[in-house]
Amino acid sequence: MTTVPAVGSFKAFAKAIGAGRLRSLMKRALRALVIPAAVVAIGMGAWYGATHFLLSPSRRFLLPPPQQVWSRSFSDPAHLRPMLDALAVTVKVASLGLLIATAVGVALGAVMSQARWLEGALYPYAVLLQVVPILAIVPLIGLWVGYSTSARVLVCVLISLFPVITNTNFGFRSVDRGLHELFDLGRASWLQRLVRLELPAALPSILTGLRIASGQAVIGAIIGDMFFARGDPGIGTLINNYVAQLRSEDLIAAVLLAAGFGVAVFAFFAVLSSVLVGRWHNSGARR
Repeated sequence: MTTVPAVGSFKAFAKAIGAGRLRSLMKRALRALVIPAAVVAIGMGAWYGATHFLLSPSRRFLLPPPQQVWSRSFSDPAHLRPMLDALAVTVKVASLGLLIATAVGVALGAVMSQARWLEGALYPYAVLLQVVPILAIVPLIGLWVGYSTSARVLVCVLISLFPVITNTNFGFRSVDRGLHELFDLGRASWLQRLVRLELPAALPSILTGLRIASGQAVIGAIIGDMFFARGDPGIGTLINNYVAQLRSEDLIAAVLLAAGFGVAVFAFFAVLSSVLVGRWHNSGARR
């Protein structure tokens, strides 16, 4: 006789859990889909308003409405194909530059964390890379390296190196002292301490640096395209050409493609961070 209430209680409990999960999924869907869609809708409305209310008909070619950009640039293969080819070149340059910056930045950050005198010797040069405007040294890069793809990659490396160095150094220095003492008791070697303690503990900070550096690498690739036009044209090269030719529809389309690439790269590293450290580190906790 007592099993009926128990079964009923279990069903009510299961139903409550199911309702809670449903509400959680709805909240995630709201944040992931509805809110970004609303922001896009507001941006499109502002775009329409600026085109039709702020510009006179004679100057409306400077900011064509969204449907005109879609019909003349995105929907026309003759216009879209060169943009996609140029974007592929920019993606290749940014990826190679970010890969080099990651390898060099993680190595330098790890070395700087091992001794204060090393940090004092190397950190000022890392800061110098950050504070000197990249546009001021781009002409020098062209003189030293040439105006080919190598110069574009070097711009990406220089502009994205600092976040990787600083976040790696911070991550290595933030390891719990008690864990270091535990490894001392176990007579761990330098390599064991590096691989089993410091590198895993610094991984969240390294990934944070990569998220920042990824956006910087995209900016560096586009700047490199604009200044170093030899070789295959990148999206920055096309942007320069469209500005010179007053092709506003293609200019806006190219800018949107470049922005989409930057967002995609940032989202990739955000997902990578969630997958690698989200289950055990509070930086990946859902809010």
